[in-house]
Amino acid sequence: MKWIWKQATTLLLTHYAHMLEYRAEIFLWALSNSLPLILMGVWIQASQQGDFGFSSVDFARYFFAVFIIRQFTTIWVIWEFEREVVEGQLSFRLLQPIDPVWHHIARHIAEKMTRLPLAIVLIVFFFWLYPQAFWIPSPKEFLLFAIATVMAFALRFLSQYSFAMFAFWTERASAIEQFWFLFYIFLSGLIAPLEVFPPLVREIVLWTPLPYFLYFPAALLVGFPVNFVRGALITLGWGILFFIINRWLWRRGLQQYSGMGA
Repeated sequence: MKWIWKQATTLLLTHYAHMLEYRAEIFLWALSNSLPLILMGVWIQASQQGDFGFSSVDFARYFFAVFIIRQFTTIWVIWEFEREVVEGQLSFRLLQPIDPVWHHIARHIAEKMTRLPLAIVLIVFFFWLYPQAFWIPSPKEFLLFAIATVMAFALRFLSQYSFAMFAFWTERASAIEQFWFLFYIFLSGLIAPLEVFPPLVREIVLWTPLPYFLYFPAALLVGFPVNFVRGALITLGWGILFFIINRWLWRRGLQQYSGMGA
């Protein structure tokens, strides 16, 4: 157990040190996730002219929560893995005594650790500009939000890493992620909270993995009425499914990779 802890700590610190060299780039990555802030202005204006069941403050809090959640759930593993397979870099990873996925996990966690101070600054700056939206979640709400955000990160990673396995058969596995991203934009809660959807559509969408990337943790943070147990179980179920698919594709993909002479 001590050996595992030492290896995990060393791997994480190594990638964290590497990420610190790209602080300016990470700052730009954080700002590139500003779509929720743009949509916040759109929905605030819409709420003043129509009845959506939420006030302008509710929309401001929700979209700001989405913005913060995106800072900690952004995943890019498919592009890294695709490059490793296409350029043959995966061969060097396979010579190491650990599964290559742990390098990707450590790299993503390290990047989130680097973003944490920036996220705190953005939170302070937002409430300074829009003090009407200031609120303090209850300890229970914050705890459930933190758990849901970790689960969202894990589910997002597992889904994208599963798509990345297709890099063993095609040079553009990232095209699958780009197609999936179209559904992510509209059904994850990025464009609008699910409460503004028709009831039947909302109920169907809640059985897919998409709302649990953004909407579910955001709703918990701002106090929308959501069923945490149901959401957690659905997230867990999809996570297990993606994990099984991922491991199956990994084993089949390694045979294909070896067959290409790597």
